[in-house]
Amino acid sequence: MQVAVVRNFESKGVINRFGQPRPQPPQPWPDTTAIVEPVIAALQEHGHETLLCEGDKELLTTLGRFMPPDPQARPSGFVFNLAVGIQGESRSTHVPAMLEMAGVPYTGSSPLGHGLMDDKVISKTLMRSSGVPTANFRVMRRGTESTGDLRFPVVVKPRHEDNSFGLQMVHEPSQLRQAVEVIVSQYGQDALVEEYIDGREVCVALLGNEELEVFPLVEINLGEAGFVTWEAKYLPALARPQICPARIVGSLATLLRDISVATFRACECRDYARVDLRIDRSGQPFVLEINSMPGLTMFSPYTKAAMTAGYSHSSLVNRILDVAHTRYFGTVIR
Repeated sequence: MQVAVVRNFESKGVINRFGQPRPQPPQPWPDTTAIVEPVIAALQEHGHETLLCEGDKELLTTLGRFMPPDPQARPSGFVFNLAVGIQGESRSTHVPAMLEMAGVPYTGSSPLGHGLMDDKVISKTLMRSSGVPTANFRVMRRGTESTGDLRFPVVVKPRHEDNSFGLQMVHEPSQLRQAVEVIVSQYGQDALVEEYIDGREVCVALLGNEELEVFPLVEINLGEAGFVTWEAKYLPALARPQICPARIVGSLATLLRDISVATFRACECRDYARVDLRIDRSGQPFVLEINSMPGLTMFSPYTKAAMTAGYSHSSLVNRILDVAHTRYFGTVIR
């Protein structure tokens, strides 16, 4: 089958440079070619014809040439979506929305699912309405708003970003205004202010749709920082140690799995996702956030969990494709 792997590497394929740009990290992004090459190799290993595409304004033209319409009106190809967007609001929704409009099937969540994940306030509200525990939070624009019953220290971060962009730890109320101003000025959006949960950090990787496979739990060694920085996520030399399977058993392990599945459902995710949680000193879990497009690098927690469950990187990539194909057409790829 023809499978186009869509990413965002360049930022030139737009009509205008306008709107909120994708944030720039403290160091250059890792070469995304090195990230997507193992995905492409895995797909080719299973006999698929692949094409690497940019998720920009030329995407649909490129896909039209690579997977022209079938006379039977059945899609003639598939997209393995790794695109995070270029600019504007809810950037991770842009490529899925283009594909929905053009009638091209793809892996991962719909524009709705990605949009809910992109808005931390909405996703936390949905989690709470489904009985999922999350840290107490406030949304701020000035930093002088009432903190209500929030307990310090608090974590301050942009409402719509990921990858630990802008993340700050604030220990005293007097420091809050400056931290919020940094978010508003640098990211052009509200600040999410939430209580810091001191404890263990655990990732739960999920695969499937109607029935979800829950991979072995991954615990992240936080070290002295108390949270995972951008550098620890993307620079292998600074990556935090991952323990998988995590040393969590019994009723707590079951609770973490149940909470993660409920989070996946509440946030309208599809195919695969990763839920990040904290377990406080009393053993109470709280969901930090859900990632509707978790990293598939060899050192990412999602891949670590899958490989502990018995997958190779290649079989994991192709299983994600099969899960998405079954969602669309009711069968795995023949």
